[in-house]
Amino acid sequence: MSASEVPYKTVFSPDAPKAIGPYSPGTIHNGVVYLSGCISFIPETMELLRGGIEAETEQTLKNLFANLKAANSGPSHVLKTTVFLKDMNDFDKMNAVFEKVVLRPYKPARSAIEIARLPRDALVEIECIAAVKE
Repeated sequence: MSASEVPYKTVFSPDAPKAIGPYSPGTIHNGVVYLSGCISFIPETMELLRGGIEAETEQTLKNLFANLKAANSGPSHVLKTTVFLKDMNDFDKMNAVFEKVVLRPYKPARSAIEIARLPRDALVEIECIAAVKE
């Protein structure tokens, strides 16, 4: 299949970490962007930001928002997020950061799941689905 036949566009942002595997940070199809899970990588160094769940959540959301911007979308266009937590005991702390950063008149749909292990032993990973701005 040639590039012109692919029914979607891939998302890459110079302000977000590069993918660490054979996938793209996101894809756009029919006015919707599907972003891969982000963790708290510092884009310039590709080192994981440490400092607890609050710091990791904040950096993770910054990375997610950089990819949204590259997709001509943004936090106000997020339809659904999925949050993967290493420890569900971190839910309230993650939620406080999430609410502060993603606060707006409406709240997107969201799932939160405890998972045994995340890439690079991150504490949190967040993926999302968002509308692309017209």
